[in-house]
This record gives sequence, structure tokens and C-alpha cells, in this order.
Amino acid sequence: MSTDAEESGELSPEENRGEITPTATEDIAAIVRDGLIGAAGGFVGTAMMTVVLLVAQVFGAFDFESFAELAALLSLDAVLSPGLTVAVGYLIFLAGGMTTWPLLFASVERYLPGSSLPLRGVSFGFVLWTGFVIAFYGDQTGNALYIYVVLTLVAHFVFGFGLGLVFEYFATREDIV
Repeated sequence: MSTDAEESGELSPEENRGEITPTATEDIAAIVRDGLIGAAGGFVGTAMMTVVLLVAQVFGAFDFESFAELAALLSLDAVLSPGLTVAVGYLIFLAGGMTTWPLLFASVERYLPGSSLPLRGVSFGFVLWTGFVIAFYGDQTGNALYIYVVLTLVAHFVFGFGLGLVFEYFATREDIV
């Protein structure tokens, strides 16, 4: 007696053309591994971006005090001192750079222009910059405004490049962790 699957030529999970079906534990391990890769990429990209933002601050085009607004969105400014609010705001910014943006990049990178992951990361950085340049604008005028626009764009290009570089590095390695 044959089953419907046998009649239609479908393979059962055990007969999956010689491929081994991953177990739930292996799937969870892969998800955790990929999450760590994304977090590492986001950390590298955010660290590189921070260097460019520090240069912008030296030129008077960016103020790290604007990170305090992120903490204020969570009403942390009510319980933290102003200096600590900036630090916590930056940590929130770093957390987003290590979680939200790498996850989004992993989801859409194949649709972005660029011949490699780092170049697609630059395209991704440009998309992120369009929101950042408005959200972190601090009443700059004249040359400071031009420097702000250019250096925050460069910072986002650098973020995306670093993010994509880490993704590419780990994608080409056979043994990860």
C-alpha cells in the first residue's frame, strides 16, 4: 500500500535527498551564533562611527549631548545626572547599533545595491543616515551645518561598511565558534 507522498514522489523528512535535517538544538545554536555575529558587526560599525562623530564634535558640528535625548525618551533624565544621561543615551545608541540595525541589515541586505556585503552596508548606512541627520540635528548653521551633514553621512557609511565587513568575514568562514 502506498501513501500519497510516495505517489507524488515527495520525500519524507528522513529521505531529504541525503541531507541531514538540523535538530532544534542546532537551529537554536545557529540563531545564537548569527545573533552574536550581528552584535559583533554592529559593535564594530558603531565604534567606527563614533570615531567620525568625535571628529565632528571637534569641528563643532556634532554634540554628544544629543545622546541624552535617547535617555530622556525613557524618562531616565529624571533619575540620572546630566553627565550620566549622556552616557546612558550613548549606551542606548550602541545597543540599537548592535541589535536593531544588524537584524534589519541581515533581512534586507540582498536587496541593497553593492557587489559585496561591505558595499551593501554602505548603502544601508545611507538609508540610516536619512533619519539620523534629522533626529540628531542640533541647530547647527553655516559651516557647522555643512560639516554636520557630511561627517554624519561619512559616519553612517563607515558604520555600514564595518557592519558588512564583519558579516562578510564570518559568512566566508567554515568554522565559527
